[in-house]
Amino acid sequence: MDAAVSISQLHKYYGNLHALCSVDFDIPKGSFFGLLGPNGAGKSTLINIMAGLVRATQGTVRIMGNDVRRQWRQARHALGVVPQELVIDPFFTVREILRLQSGYFGHGRENQPWLDELLHTLNLSDKANTTLQKLSGGMKRRVLIAQALVHKPPVIVLDEPTAGVDVELRKALWAFTNHLHQNGHTIVLTTHYLQEAENLCEQIAILNQGQLVALDSKQALLARYPYRLLRLTLTKPEAVLPTALQEKVQSFADGELILRLHRDDDKMGAILESLRAANIQFIDLRTEEPGLEEVFMSLTSK
Repeated sequence: MDAAVSISQLHKYYGNLHALCSVDFDIPKGSFFGLLGPNGAGKSTLINIMAGLVRATQGTVRIMGNDVRRQWRQARHALGVVPQELVIDPFFTVREILRLQSGYFGHGRENQPWLDELLHTLNLSDKANTTLQKLSGGMKRRVLIAQALVHKPPVIVLDEPTAGVDVELRKALWAFTNHLHQNGHTIVLTTHYLQEAENLCEQIAILNQGQLVALDSKQALLARYPYRLLRLTLTKPEAVLPTALQEKVQSFADGELILRLHRDDDKMGAILESLRAANIQFIDLRTEEPGLEEVFMSLTSK
């Protein structure tokens, strides 16, 4: 599959800090791609290099085949970035902001129907002539998304798009993002809400301390995790567990016991027999497959 974004042997130094170390991966065209990592992992540096705001020390980044340094104009036309920070001039109206942004990319009056469509789709039509300083944080977030789309870029980067927004707006943003994805846009998402990434992303890259520690489809990444959870509700909350099970306890409070079991080494029959032998009874039992959060923690806490 052709790459919408191609990152090759990328390094970035800030003095003695090696912010990105030999990062190398492709983002397929039309994919919904998650770029994850803890604070300080290098995500923002990578996004800034993609957007042409920071120059890499070594390596290349291509957006739709265009080198961000040597073909910067084409690369920037192919990319729309929704930043995490609300960086908008407060004294312009929404419509003025979008017209200015459109002009930066060489578009004039002919782009007005698209701007009107953005305003309508993002429920901003009734705010079109309102200055930014009078908008709520959620509305400003919608304006940022509209700004990133005025030039119809094939690749869209969403940097923590739902940080600090309410549940209703979060749902609306994801509905709109899915609409863009279904229409062929490549979506690159960074988020600390791992459940969102698990629900939305098809492929995921995880950075940690400037290095790429995982790159795979969501399903393959989840399958890597060697553990599953056994959740039991005990009849006696004060039960004393056998020594062999104590090391497998993930949590034990108010009569609810959660054991972390290795898929290959911990056989369910043997676990239940250990509980029976210790005269520990339960009224409910269920197994749970790991989520992206468990995989993420296992890869980034080392």
